[in-house]
Amino acid sequence: MKNNIKKYLEKNILIADGAMGTFFKTLKPESEYPCELGCLYDEYLIENIHKKYIEAGAKLIRTNTFGANASNLDSFETAEKVIKKAVEIAERAAQGKDVFIGASIGPIADAGSDMRKYFEIIDAFIKFGIEIFVFETFNNYKRLIKAAAYIKNKNPNAFVLTQFALTDTAVTKKSVSAKNIIKKMTADNNIDAVGFNCGIGPMHMLNIIKKLENMPKIMTAMPNAGYPEVIDGRIEYIMNPKYFAKMVCDISDLGVKIVGGCCGTTPEHIKLLSDMISSVHKIEISEKSSEEHEKKVVTDSVKAVKNKFHESIEKNRFLIAVELDPPFKTDTKKILEAAAYLKQKNVDIITIADSPMGKTRADSIVISSKILRETGIDVLPHICCRDRNSISLRSAVLGAYIEGIRNFLIVTGDPVPSAERLETKSVFDLNSYSLTSMINEMNESVFEQERVKIGCAVNFNVKNKDSELKRLIKKRECGAEFFLTQPIFSDDVIEYLSRMDKNRNYKILGGIMPLVSYKNAQFINNELPGITVSQKYIDKFSPDMTRQEAQKVGIEIAVDIGEKIKPYVDGFYITTPFNRYDMVAQIIDRLNL
Repeated sequence: MKNNIKKYLEKNILIADGAMGTFFKTLKPESEYPCELGCLYDEYLIENIHKKYIEAGAKLIRTNTFGANASNLDSFETAEKVIKKAVEIAERAAQGKDVFIGASIGPIADAGSDMRKYFEIIDAFIKFGIEIFVFETFNNYKRLIKAAAYIKNKNPNAFVLTQFALTDTAVTKKSVSAKNIIKKMTADNNIDAVGFNCGIGPMHMLNIIKKLENMPKIMTAMPNAGYPEVIDGRIEYIMNPKYFAKMVCDISDLGVKIVGGCCGTTPEHIKLLSDMISSVHKIEISEKSSEEHEKKVVTDSVKAVKNKFHESIEKNRFLIAVELDPPFKTDTKKILEAAAYLKQKNVDIITIADSPMGKTRADSIVISSKILRETGIDVLPHICCRDRNSISLRSAVLGAYIEGIRNFLIVTGDPVPSAERLETKSVFDLNSYSLTSMINEMNESVFEQERVKIGCAVNFNVKNKDSELKRLIKKRECGAEFFLTQPIFSDDVIEYLSRMDKNRNYKILGGIMPLVSYKNAQFINNELPGITVSQKYIDKFSPDMTRQEAQKVGIEIAVDIGEKIKPYVDGFYITTPFNRYDMVAQIIDRLNL
C-alpha cells in the first residue's frame, strides 16, 4: 500500500500490529541473539510473524528494527544490513495486501545529544524505500523534534509517528508528562501523529488518555498486554487478549486513530481488537466510570502557601538566605531556635543542606518541613543527586510539596568519603541538569496551580569562570531561576561578578561564610573543595586569639566581603558556622539588610 496513510485515517481507525520482540522470544525461547538479528539468521520466522499480524487484521506492520542501531549491533554496517533485510521481509509479508509498512526506530541509549546515529538509520530507511517512520518507547521529545525535521527535509511526504513510554503516573522515566508531550508534539508541523506505547498496560493508558485536555488530530495508543512477571527466570505476560481488546477498543472510542500492541501482545490480541473495532456490533461504553458519574468537585488537599521568598524574587527585593546544618542526631531544638531567631531578622529563607561532605545527617526535606511548620519561615532544602534514584527523587519532591515546601536547591552532592565507599555507594541516576529539568517538568504537569522555585549552585572560585557561567546558563535553560554561589573570599571573583550582565533573567545570591578562627580559616582554605580563602583574610587571624576576638574578625571579614559584592548580586547566601546564628544576625545588622 502506498503512503496514503493520512487519507486512510480520515475514515478509518488504523490497526497496527503487536509485539515483535516478546512474540519472537515466545516462538524461539532458545535464541541467544536479539530479535533484530533474526532478520539475518531467521528471516522466515520474522516473515511469518508479520504474516500472522496481517492475517489478524493489522493494517500497519512495523519492521523488525527497533534496536537496529550501531550501539546495539556493534556497528552501523551490521545495523544497515538488518534494516535492509527487515524492509525486504516486511515487503514480502505485505505483498498483495493493503498494508502499510513503518520503520520501527527505538531510542539509542548512548546517543546523547548527538543525532548522527539517528540520522544514519533514517537515511538507511529512506534508501530502502520507507516513507512511514514509527519512533517508539521514547521518554523525551527533544531528539524526536530533530529527527522529524531531518526526515521532512529529506522527504516532505513522509509520515512521522512518535510514541512515548509512560509510567502509570502519566510521566516518562525522564519525568516528561503526557500533557507536555502532546503539547510539544502537536505544535510541531513535522510530526504527523503522537501517542504512547509500552511501559504500561491498557487500563492505565486508557485512564491517562481520558484525562488529556487536548487530543491531537492523529493520536496513537499501543499499550503492553499488561505487566510482566518472572517465571522460572523468564519474563512472561498474562495471556489476556479479550481484556486487552476491550480496553484498547475503549481507547479508540476516545478518538485515538491508531491502535495496536506492544510487549506481551500477540496476533490473537490484534485479531480480537480488529474484530471488535470493525464489527457493527462493537461493544459500546454503556456505563460511565464512577468518577465520570460523580459530581466533579475541585478539592485540592494541598493548600496554597504564602511564600515570602517567591514574593521577594518577583518584586526584585534584595534576598537573604541563611544556611543551617541539619543535626547529626535527633535533637532539633537548636536548629528550630536558630530559624525562629533569623525570621525576626527578616531573613527570607532558611536553606538546609543534604548530607554535606557525604556524612549522614537528618534528611533535609524532613527538617525543612519541621522548620516551616513550627516557625513559618520559608525553607529551601538542598536535594542531592547522589543518594536517590530517579523514582525516589521524584517521590521526595512530591512529599515535600505536600508538606508546603515550594523551593528546592539542586546540588550534585559531595562524593562519599573514600573510607566508606566499600559499604556505601553513590547513586547518580540524575545530575543537577536532569533533576532541575525533572522538577521544572513537574511545574508544568503536577504543580501548575502553584509552581515551585528551583535554585542551583554555582562556583566562581574556579579558574575557568566563563566555563562555570556556561554551566549556569545551561541550568537556567533547564528551569533554575536563582543561583547560590560558593563562599566568596577572593577579589577575582568579585571582579568577575562586576562584569556580569546586569539584565540577566536569573538571580544570584553571593555566598558569605563567616570564618570563626585561624584554624577554621586554614581548614576551609586547605580541605574544603571549591573554596579558596585569600591570604589577606587568613592573616587577620592568629592562633592565640580568644573566641570572642576571632569571631569579631570573622564578622568584619564577612561584612567587608558583603559590601564589596552587594552591588553585583541579588542577595546574600550566608552559611551559619557551627550554629552560631548570632554571628549571622550581627552580619545582617552591619550590612543594613
